[in-house]
Amino acid sequence: MTANPENPNGMSRKNSSIITTGPSLVVMALILMIQTACSSLFVGKETESPDTSSNSEPGTRSTESLPAYSQTIPGSDVTIEMLPVQGGTFMMGRSTDEDGYENHEGPQRRVNVDPFWMSKHIITWEQYDLFSRELLEIEFTDNLLDEFGIEADAIITPSPPYGDEAYGMGRETDHPAVSMTHFAAVVYTMWLTAKTGKFHRLPTEAEWEYACRGGTSTTYFFGDDPSDLDEYEWYRGNSGSRYHRTGSKQPNPFGFFDMQGNVTEWTMDEYLEDYHDVLEGDVADNPWFRPESLYPRAVRGGHWNENAEDIRCTKRRGSSGQWSRSDPQIPKSMWWHTNAPFVGFRIIRPAETPSREEIMEYWIEPMLEF
Repeated sequence: MTANPENPNGMSRKNSSIITTGPSLVVMALILMIQTACSSLFVGKETESPDTSSNSEPGTRSTESLPAYSQTIPGSDVTIEMLPVQGGTFMMGRSTDEDGYENHEGPQRRVNVDPFWMSKHIITWEQYDLFSRELLEIEFTDNLLDEFGIEADAIITPSPPYGDEAYGMGRETDHPAVSMTHFAAVVYTMWLTAKTGKFHRLPTEAEWEYACRGGTSTTYFFGDDPSDLDEYEWYRGNSGSRYHRTGSKQPNPFGFFDMQGNVTEWTMDEYLEDYHDVLEGDVADNPWFRPESLYPRAVRGGHWNENAEDIRCTKRRGSSGQWSRSDPQIPKSMWWHTNAPFVGFRIIRPAETPSREEIMEYWIEPMLEF
């Protein structure tokens, strides 16, 4: 089955049809889980003794040498490989004199990002299904609600997707999870935080582009010649109208796979057309624009159904109500997009754990769409 491509000109639904519900019970219960199981998160900085052995969870917060590690999701044998990004200052955006320049991709600005770890690959179905099917719907609802005194019939859990969320492109090991909403991706990071005791979230636009570039300043992280694209990314020219296993092409200089193609990726930001113009300071420090509306949210990179010129680190766009246009439910699902089999996400873990107040800012309120 061939997936439907996005409608890049699709308009968002009117604001009058979108209602902010405030923190849902699923979010409230997850916060309670974090407070109960992960109290060390709210100290502000971790003080564990360093452990940099192979495939072990690092306790150090040294910005000089962050080790790579493999995070096992507790209660399973599923792992997420995490690679270090040392942080620094870079030129974000696309040069105005570059061929094909688009206004929403520039002008270039100097931006600083702090050190973090990022998942080596896009989150896969194997990693996502632990959250959406096994734990959130079964273990969380049946066991944890009683523990926190929340009535099970009041909680909003992920509804079954309307149709095949993979659009027939495969759910085997290492295939990228797609079609989830921005809210679902955020709640996944909350769940992972509660499960592991380590703060995880989506990357900001700035963090994502910094990691994608991998220390380069060219159109693509491998240079300016699109003829080399087949070695690194899946796109319309080689994908066969479907996504592919993560890690099946060459990585970027930082070791990340599928950053420019295969599936486009959610970030923490609201999408702003004039993003680069509204950055503050000569060097913008860790910019993040917290979403205040359901649409548009910022996604980065290209995907399997786009042309070579769109498979680049500066590619950005906003989500749209068109991504759920086939959803017959009222309200529409907060968890799945029926028409976005091209969007997925990866996660980051900041090198320095934020304060409790800062962490709470990242938990985006759910919004219902009718």
